[in-house]
Formats: sequence, structure tokens, C-alpha cells
Amino acid sequence: MRGTVEKSLSGFYYLRPDGGGAVVRCTAKGTLRQAEFESPLVGDRAEFEIRGKTALLTELLPRSNSFIRPPVANIGTLVIVASAASPAADPFLIDRMTVQAESVGAEPVICFTKLDLARSGLAETYRAAGFQTPEVSSETGEGIAALAELLAGAGVCALTGNSGAGKTSLLNALGLDLPTGEVSDRLGRGRHTTRHVELHTVNHRAGTLRIIDTPGFSSFETVTETVPANELAENFRDFAPHLGKCRYRDCIHRAEPDCAVTRAVASGGIAAARYESYLRLLASAEEKAAAKYR
Repeated sequence: MRGTVEKSLSGFYYLRPDGGGAVVRCTAKGTLRQAEFESPLVGDRAEFEIRGKTALLTELLPRSNSFIRPPVANIGTLVIVASAASPAADPFLIDRMTVQAESVGAEPVICFTKLDLARSGLAETYRAAGFQTPEVSSETGEGIAALAELLAGAGVCALTGNSGAGKTSLLNALGLDLPTGEVSDRLGRGRHTTRHVELHTVNHRAGTLRIIDTPGFSSFETVTETVPANELAENFRDFAPHLGKCRYRDCIHRAEPDCAVTRAVASGGIAAARYESYLRLLASAEEKAAAKYR
């Protein structure tokens, strides 16, 4: 039998069989438990067997992509949830996630929440960079139907974002019933309400939504763990029209003369904030690479 891993807790894997039916709680075959990077992840497609009153996960099917932190696989779309009100969205964190998604072939979507309280000026910046930027209010329902239509055709989606940005409220607006936390006035950020990674199936009138909720930015692996410095620019989609047009073939778009990317920044073709994020990520990637030789 085949199914999809929806949750992993205390050594058990909860699979939804293909074709529907009740979730099956499985243990994993010993060889899968012992392989660090082949352990079952939420979103994995897998084969399993039912043996009397127990079930055993026997084989993982090939993945299209995966993250180690948080442990998720086969992500078609990474929905980066950012608040238009409090807590304030941090463009660098958004950029870090868009690059991470691009590097594994997932489509980044930047969803701005709390539209009933404010509109984010960042939405236009990211639209100009080539991203889909739905703006929604979980409180009033504005924009929720359009977001559901977008996600219904996006395969397995994962949600991430700052605590308090409204991930759980957004899932509830789409049809779930999950506990939410409040944003701290003192700290300007929300309490974590998502304690583990779980794939939720939502039967929405726009279609079936398959969404993985994750604990937030703090649990996500950093770009510099996975993307080398010389490949970083390729994962900034707004850089694409300018790559290959620099004077030097090995240009890293920082201080080289006649660089097409820095020209585009100067002329407004690339947002200055996006370029600043690139420089910060580039420095981190270089530092990590240098640390290997110390």
C-alpha cells in the first residue's frame, strides 16, 4: 500500500493512504530509522504494510526535494507568511526563505496577513521582483478565497513565517480549527502555537488544499547551510535578466567593475533591499566556506 506521511511523533509515522481512508500509524523499518538523511519526513510518499494490528513503513518513494530542518519533503510551494502589521515583517528573513525555496525547486509565495489592520509596502516590492504576493485578512476573510484557489493547484505546500505573523489563523480561515497565540506587546512577536510539523488536508470549495504547518523561521535551515556563495545569485529571480552580462564571468556582484547586477540596483531594476539581503547572505556563505579550512 502507498500513502503520504502527514505527521511524525515519538517514533511513529502517520500515513494517509492513497485514495483516502483513515490515517495509519506506522513504525519504520529499521534500515529507514538508521539512515539520517533517508528517515521518513512529513510530505514523503511511502509504501507500508499492515500486519495484523500493526503497520510498518517499508520504503520511501523518490523525493522531488526535501528540507532537513524542518523535516519536510516534496514541497511544491513554500508559503512565506509575513504580517502587514505587528510583528513587522523582516525583508531579510523573507529573502532568506525565497532563496531556500528556489534552491530546491519549490515555488515561493509571499502571503501578507492582517490586511484589516494595514497594508504592507513590501508587497509591491516582491511583486516587482516576480513573486506572487497574496494579501489577506484572516479576521475579515478578505483575500482568503483567492489564496485558496492559488494553493489548490500547488501540490503540497508548506507554511513558514515569524511567530505571530498569522500562520495558524490563516490555516483556520482556510478551514481548520487550530489553537492560536497572541502577539506580545513587549517583544513584538507571537508565542509559538505550532509545536511540530504536520500535513493538513483542507477540503475547500476552491479544491483540496494540502498544507504543512511548520514552527516558524527559527526552525528553518539557513540558506548558507545549503547554497554555495557562487550559486547564490542564481536563486534571486530578479537577478536573472542581468546574469551573464557582467564584464567578468566569475563576477559575484559585489564590488567588481561593470557589473550588470549592481547597475540594475543603481537604476532601480533590482530593489536595494533585495540586493542588501544578497550581500548579507553572500558574506555568510563565504564565511561558512572559509570555516571549513580553518
